[in-house]
Formats: sequence, C-alpha cells, structure tokens
Amino acid sequence: MLDPGDNSELPAIPGKRYFTISEVSELCRVKPHVLRYWEQEFPKLRSVKRRGNRRYYQHHDVLLIREIRHLLYIEGFTISGARNRLMHDSEPPAEIRAQALALVAEGLEEVRRLLTSDASAP
Repeated sequence: MLDPGDNSELPAIPGKRYFTISEVSELCRVKPHVLRYWEQEFPKLRSVKRRGNRRYYQHHDVLLIREIRHLLYIEGFTISGARNRLMHDSEPPAEIRAQALALVAEGLEEVRRLLTSDASAP
C-alpha cells in the first residue's frame, strides 16, 4: 500500500487545519516511521505536538512531505541532496503551488457561501 516507488497520483488533501500522522501517511503514501525520521533530517519539517505528544501536521507540512517524497523516491536524491535542494529552492514546484492555490480558492468559496447565506437570513 505505501510503496515508495508507486508513481500513482496522490490523494487530494482535504481542507483541514491539522492532520494526524496516520492521515499524512495515507495522503503522502509514506509510512509513519519514515515521517518521524524525516522530521529529524529536514529542519523545515516540524509537526505540532499536542495531547500526549501526538503529532499533528498542518497543510504546508503535507505539501512539504510530498515534495520530499518526490525528491527522494521519484528524482532519486539522497537525504542530504534533498535537504540541500529544499534549503536553496525558495519557490515550490508548480504542482505544489497549484494544490495550495486550489485549497485557498476552495476556502474562499466557502467563506463566500457563508457570507451569502448570512446576508440572506432575516
């Protein structure tokens, strides 16, 4: 199920604020122990720890994990090479930018719907 060489399309990221490690594992097709290891190796990747040291990831973390996965599993970078690439790349890949923009548009549409429904209420 979580085959690193699997090139199939990754599932869409839901519009949630926080994701558990198991949710991120499924969204990125990476096992939880790999995510914990990547947190040690990539300074940009930091989960929020709450309630009993449980890890919660934000949307930008999921996008970063997908980028790390792509660099390591698809492009064949080493951990060190991927870390250097992430430190020197200031602009995310087009796929990640498109996903982020789609999520923002979705959120704005939801806000518009809420404001429209509130305005029409007596």
